[in-house]
Amino acid sequence: MSHARARKQSLQFEMLSREQLLHLFDRFSTLTSQNDVKKRIADAVNDNQEAVAVTTAIQEEILKEMGVDPAYGLACLGKINMDYENDRDLMVRFYAFVAKEEMACEEAELGPDEYSERLQMQQTLHSHQLEMLKHMRNYGVDHQSAILEKLRQKMEKEEFENEAFVFSVDEMNEIVENGV
Repeated sequence: MSHARARKQSLQFEMLSREQLLHLFDRFSTLTSQNDVKKRIADAVNDNQEAVAVTTAIQEEILKEMGVDPAYGLACLGKINMDYENDRDLMVRFYAFVAKEEMACEEAELGPDEYSERLQMQQTLHSHQLEMLKHMRNYGVDHQSAILEKLRQKMEKEEFENEAFVFSVDEMNEIVENGV
């Protein structure tokens, strides 16, 4: 299908308004933060259901509250990237919405203790990554590129495990000094 034809078909599809989408995102975030909704998702996981099926059902319920046909509303979510690609704020809010859904599913699948542990681990990793990036500023652009290339190679070798996302100061110095 040609780009012009695809764009014409996209224009024929009446998208949810920006305000409707923001309401959906905010309402979903509020609901999935509530303990009873978290329990609903966790109970579904314990009954061998997919967590995402429950979060999708919650989205459908919100759309019904808004007076929007759920199938139509979900189809609109799939077209946000095309219809709102130039609305940076909406796109940021959309990706936050997607992340919130992923987090709600992950929490239900892991349980509150393991989920909390994972969040702590991610926070620690993020802190180490930030320290690494701060230290990298001490190097020239060529050395920074070499460090990042070695990091990419390490991540691929370690199959993108969290520990592979960081180099220590000593490791960075070794890369710079030895070209290793």
